[in-house]
Formats: sequence, C-alpha cells, structure tokens
Amino acid sequence: MDTVRDNKAEAEFELTVGSKRAVAAYQMEGGTIVFTHTIVPKALEGRGVGSKLIRAALDSARDRGLKVIPQCPFVAAYIEKHPEYRELLG
Repeated sequence: MDTVRDNKAEAEFELTVGSKRAVAAYQMEGGTIVFTHTIVPKALEGRGVGSKLIRAALDSARDRGLKVIPQCPFVAAYIEKHPEYRELLG
C-alpha cells in the first residue's frame, strides 16, 4: 500500500492502491478538523485500507494539535474501537 497523503487543496486524506483511491474528506474549522465522509472503493474493502487511512489522518491531527469531530460514521467507529484516539475528540 502506498502512503496516506493529506491533499490540502481537496481537503481530503487519500490513499491510492493500484488504480483505486480511498479518501477521508474533511473541513477545517479553526483548530478543529471535521471528518465529513470516508470513501473506500468496493475493490479495496476488507483489506485494512480504510483503517490505514483513518489512522494516518488521526495521527496527523494529533501531530498538528487539532481537535477532531467525526461526523463520518466510519471515523466515529474507528475512534470507538481505538481508545488511544479519544482524547482528540472536540
């Protein structure tokens, strides 16, 4: 798998695997990042692509000192399963 990239111009974290691209879209609101939706193509489902994408996005938020609002159900579920990210919730 390739590296997760923060495409700030498009306001999304992206991970390309082969010819498919998974994204976690966000909006910046001051010191808060709001994750609005995550898209993982069907061909990539069940391979840990979404988890890798969200883990990198949350690590980036932590490194930047941002609070997180998980409007996206996938991001909310990831944080619920990984309590080490709960302190990021805003």
